[in-house]
Amino acid sequence: MQGAFYTNQYNNMFAQAGYDELEIEQKKNAIFQALFYGPEGVRVYYPIGEDMGYMTDTGNNDVRTEGMSYGMMFCVQMDKKEEFDRIWKWTKTYMYMDSGENKGYFAWSCGLDGTKNSYGPAPDGEEFFAMALFFASNRWGDGEGIFCYSKEAQELLHECIHKGETDGIGESMWERSNHLIKFIPNCDFSDPSYHVPHFYELFALWTLEEDREFFVKAASASREYLKKACHEVTGLNAEYAEYDGNPLRKTPERPDWMFIDRHDWFYSDSYRLAANIGLDYEWFAKDEWECECAEKIQNFFYDNLETNDYDTYEINGTKLGQKALHPIGLLATNAQASLAAKHNRKMEYVKTFYNTPLREGERRYYDNCLYFFAFLALSGSYRIWK
Repeated sequence: MQGAFYTNQYNNMFAQAGYDELEIEQKKNAIFQALFYGPEGVRVYYPIGEDMGYMTDTGNNDVRTEGMSYGMMFCVQMDKKEEFDRIWKWTKTYMYMDSGENKGYFAWSCGLDGTKNSYGPAPDGEEFFAMALFFASNRWGDGEGIFCYSKEAQELLHECIHKGETDGIGESMWERSNHLIKFIPNCDFSDPSYHVPHFYELFALWTLEEDREFFVKAASASREYLKKACHEVTGLNAEYAEYDGNPLRKTPERPDWMFIDRHDWFYSDSYRLAANIGLDYEWFAKDEWECECAEKIQNFFYDNLETNDYDTYEINGTKLGQKALHPIGLLATNAQASLAAKHNRKMEYVKTFYNTPLREGERRYYDNCLYFFAFLALSGSYRIWK
């Protein structure tokens, strides 16, 4: 099998499940409209002034690089250039750090007024910014200043892998010795859900020539890492994991703040891995292990499919007695794994997801971002813009 990168053919799994293609398109557009311009309790995007806007994490009442980069990806996939540029300008105006050890990165959290809540970055935001910017360049063409999208993406990725290399100031976002993305720059472990080898394949084509070989190796390293990070029976992964794939361990050298909450379990961050392997297989189809892992995850959660009632788990599947904070998001990512799965159950996930509405209320942001990614992917609309 060849992936969509080579064939330019994308699976519309909703159509394969029997849904009308016009209805699917209308529903996709309605989801975008709800998230960007719907009523309070539904929307997560807010335009600001004449030329800016932000995506808000409604559960934490802040703006995060995660959500801003997701919003930009939604917009480029939906051909919404105005909203894309608004989000990017807000990001560059308020989140970009132009001094200090994290110069060249983006503050991972800001207040709704743009005040930085932290001067630390989160690498998943940077990699999604870069991918969305490359797609924008390829779909709409480069503009001037911060809207010269390809230049912005190239410079950002260069900073991410070379930071501190010559002057010793700051830390890179990828561990240069093993090509694995870090949870945060100043740490020695990863977050498996940050691993998007399908992005790295494209970075290797479009970033600065001197950085391309790094991302060739990063794509391969990430696919191998995920095999270590996912449990051999359940397919589940920890939120944070060592470079050898094992769940994060507490050591005397690591600061206590990293362990105020548990992160060695299958919890909110973890959900995204199923979506990532589904999309990686759809785009590149380079590793049949992704099909096996997708099926393990879907088999593990199959009994919950009808009720959408999920717990928190050890990666071996042991329940921990704490309800999942984002059940719609978990359903969405499990459904997106159908892009890689080959068993019959995958269509049950597709149909259940299609008939599940967006989440409303305080905790809607994360669930509905994962929801829209899954809808784009399963409708054949999460595309590589070359």
